[in-house]
Amino acid sequence: MKTIIELFETSVQKYADNIYLHEKTDDKYVGLTYADTRKEVLKFGAGLMSLGFKKGERAGLVSDGQNAWIISELGILYAGGINVPLSVKLTASELQFRLDHSGCKMIIVSKEHAHKIEEIRNELPEVEKIIYIDEKENPLDINIDYKKVIELGEEYLKTNNSDFENIWKNIEPNDLANISYTSGTTANPKGIMLSHLNYAANVAQGHTLLDAEPSWKTLAVLPWDHAFAHTACLYCFMYIGASVASVKIGKTWLETLRNVPKNIREIKPTIMMSAPAMSKNLRKNIDAGISKKGPLIEKLFKFALKVAYLHNGLGFNRGKGFRFLLKPLLWIFDAILFKKIREGLGGEMLFFIGGAALLDIELQKYFYAIGIPVCQGYGLSEASPIISGNALHAIKFGSSGRPVEYMELKILDEDGNEMPTGQKGEIVIKGDNVMLGYWKNEQATKETIKDGWLHTGDMGYLDKDGFLYVLGRFKSLLIGNDGEKYSPEGIEESLTDKSKFIDQAMLYNNQNQYTVGFIVPNMAAIKQELISRAIHPNTNEGDIESLRIIQKEIDAYRSGGKFESTFPERWLPAAIAVLPEAFTEQNGLVNSTTKIVRDKITAYFADELEFLFTPAAKNIENKKNLGAIKKWNS
Repeated sequence: MKTIIELFETSVQKYADNIYLHEKTDDKYVGLTYADTRKEVLKFGAGLMSLGFKKGERAGLVSDGQNAWIISELGILYAGGINVPLSVKLTASELQFRLDHSGCKMIIVSKEHAHKIEEIRNELPEVEKIIYIDEKENPLDINIDYKKVIELGEEYLKTNNSDFENIWKNIEPNDLANISYTSGTTANPKGIMLSHLNYAANVAQGHTLLDAEPSWKTLAVLPWDHAFAHTACLYCFMYIGASVASVKIGKTWLETLRNVPKNIREIKPTIMMSAPAMSKNLRKNIDAGISKKGPLIEKLFKFALKVAYLHNGLGFNRGKGFRFLLKPLLWIFDAILFKKIREGLGGEMLFFIGGAALLDIELQKYFYAIGIPVCQGYGLSEASPIISGNALHAIKFGSSGRPVEYMELKILDEDGNEMPTGQKGEIVIKGDNVMLGYWKNEQATKETIKDGWLHTGDMGYLDKDGFLYVLGRFKSLLIGNDGEKYSPEGIEESLTDKSKFIDQAMLYNNQNQYTVGFIVPNMAAIKQELISRAIHPNTNEGDIESLRIIQKEIDAYRSGGKFESTFPERWLPAAIAVLPEAFTEQNGLVNSTTKIVRDKITAYFADELEFLFTPAAKNIENKKNLGAIKKWNS
């Protein structure tokens, strides 16, 4: 199969009566079969053609996950068009750039995000139609309802079916399917051009990592425009005739989020796609539930985890050697504790597939212990996106799994020389999943794809067992004054994961004598700690002690600390700026995928950065930091 259309048509033929989509609009989930999904796709695609949409034209899609999302995308593709999937987290101005840059002729939008499109409608002269997934009150000439497009398509097919078939039956593998925009961690975001072959090839590659079944179900909690969810969920499940359920959309984002636990119990998913933030929140909820059962159960649970951690090792050596002796005890703990946790998640969950960013090893051990492993993977939107992944039969905590088959992967040094096993360098790949390039950006394309090899910009290495370890972005490297380089991401993640007093962290060293750090404190946790020490938070004593609490969290990684030797000391921050505000989407310091935007942070806090390289900054109890703490308390 070399096109998305061929992929879908094959699945419809093989699994016509299987449920592809589950959607909850009222009080219960209703399933839509593969055959019925195809009927809707054909009508929507034909409806677009009846509105003048032509082969090669672009349509933007801004919607939370629901049946209409994938039906719209497939309809666009059947009409010979190109979908531009856009994050629902984007602001109106961010949407404007992407819609304008891609030259969208039509926009499909759900009611929760319609106001953003209306705000910028007059700035998009190329847009001819705005299709509202939900009915629109007082529609203008440019507006049309999704249902009306379906009706138009039904009429169009009665007399123009052969014209429509002539389009979709002649889609070529290298025809463009999507322009998927990067999150814009630098200047303007780039439009990643992904072909039909890119997606079809990556689906086949992804399935070399695990044996999936048509009976599988998933609840698609990640945004559907996200490359990981797009391929690994919507299309990989389509490939095997399995089912995808959407989260019931609430009136607000928070309401939608609150629907997730209930929807999990209703759908009883076999697997789920997860990001680190979701895994962390899930663990918090599990731990809180255990804590409510009293100190005895809580102590028993912690002991059970220790036994499971010891038995499981690093995953690949589970139950090996002396660990085998722990199996009877683990069976008992599983029956009285872990099984009950799994029942709270539907009772049928086999595992999570982890993506978006590397999950902390301790969290991987935790979920493996309770019987729902997180099979961590690695990917890049430019690679459609799956590059590697752990699987139930081959899992190693801390790694990103083994590379998919039907793809080449090398580790190169800065001079382009291939590195031997165990030595780090840039991860580069070659295969049919590599993007065609960046839309209207030949220079960026040439810099990223060289002789057919996609240079990921990520640093990593392959171990002797063929597992890939991803160490961070080359572009975010700390560079000492002697030219030595180090990725800061592991340190930053450890600081925020292991400390309840640190919410966000960013390290900086650009050929300086020492590394410095930006810290966003968790003032709620700090205040609680101060109160437990009988110190009033809103006093000079409280402010100074707040800074000492933060400093102690950093010092834990130095010689004599509980995390000593975790990281080289030279890359730990010698001076810390406690910031007066957090990194948010509103101030532009994190992007729509919640990744920090380093260049913008250093520019935004330029004064703090300059101060960090002065002698006074090495004492955390300096005036700037005290001022920041006071601002948090005001």
